[in-house]
Amino acid sequence: MKIDLTDTTSSKINAALMEARRASGSTAAGMVLTLVIVTDEGSAYDALKAANDASREHPMRTLAVIKRAGRSPRARAETRLDAEILVGSDAGSGETVILRMHGELVAHAQSVVLPLLLPDAPTVVWWPENAPLHPAQDPLGSLAQRRITDAVTAESPVGQLAQRAQTYTPGDTDLAWTRVTGWRSMLAAALDQRPAQITSAAVEGESYNPSVELLGLWLTNRLHVPVERVVTGGPGITAVHLRTKDGDITLDRPDGLLGTLSMPGSPDRQVALKRRETSELIAEELRRLDPDDIYATAVRTPVERLREPATAEIAAAEEVAHAVAEAAEAAEAAEAAAPVVEAPAKKAPAKKSAGKRAAKGSA
Repeated sequence: MKIDLTDTTSSKINAALMEARRASGSTAAGMVLTLVIVTDEGSAYDALKAANDASREHPMRTLAVIKRAGRSPRARAETRLDAEILVGSDAGSGETVILRMHGELVAHAQSVVLPLLLPDAPTVVWWPENAPLHPAQDPLGSLAQRRITDAVTAESPVGQLAQRAQTYTPGDTDLAWTRVTGWRSMLAAALDQRPAQITSAAVEGESYNPSVELLGLWLTNRLHVPVERVVTGGPGITAVHLRTKDGDITLDRPDGLLGTLSMPGSPDRQVALKRRETSELIAEELRRLDPDDIYATAVRTPVERLREPATAEIAAAEEVAHAVAEAAEAAEAAEAAAPVVEAPAKKAPAKKSAGKRAAKGSA
């Protein structure tokens, strides 16, 4: 069922939702949370499709906030709220309300959303793109217990991670972190199966993929070893190498579909490590609404702690050159401190002395 409301209010939207629920034969809501999606017209379709798919696991009310400030002065001066209500099969396992805000109403979106939140149920806000610098201080973000961003959609994904570290508030999370759940699970299971002393690690993946940095920072915090960041053509994360004295523990996924786990002394195994859709990522984040302390630790670790292979080689060469210079200085100091032994004076030959005595007597 689809209901269109033009130039409406929040109270009229609530009344239309109740009427649609009665018409469908269900007076109870039966929903566990409210998901607020802050997006634009270009990204609304994909975001709503992902939310509808995730609602089959988490029945919820989805509120899509689309801000249309207007390009002309006349359009910006017009304040209007248009709503599109979807219930039944069109909205997954829940209700969907698309809110299009015009004019000055764009700056007061929280006043429209607040009356539409489910009572006594948690609220989650998701920014598929163009997330605010400080999600917890955003007017809509302040209404939520959980705030979801996606650094991969930013112009500078790694710079976006630094911004998330500065403004982190308990309840913040990022889909770049959700994408590495499978990798973290496989690596942890491999070390549980074969405990070993890790000396160093390397993470390979696309240059613009923030999930690679987050996985490397997680390994840095958990293993306390140097981690290299290797750039590859992708897709996504392509491999992780954990170096031990007995050999490398490698998890390789070159095609984004199937991974291969290699461990010293064991045959290679194929593992399911497919790149997941956005709906699966959102469904995973909605399973737990408490703060993610592991994500907080990883995102707060400076990205500079990840080393690039070229940098590592230069550092090793500098260490060798420094050691050679110190050895040369030590050798020079030892040579300067050694005692100097003077050679004995040479005596004149006997014949020459006899000749001098003879010359003296004749004089």
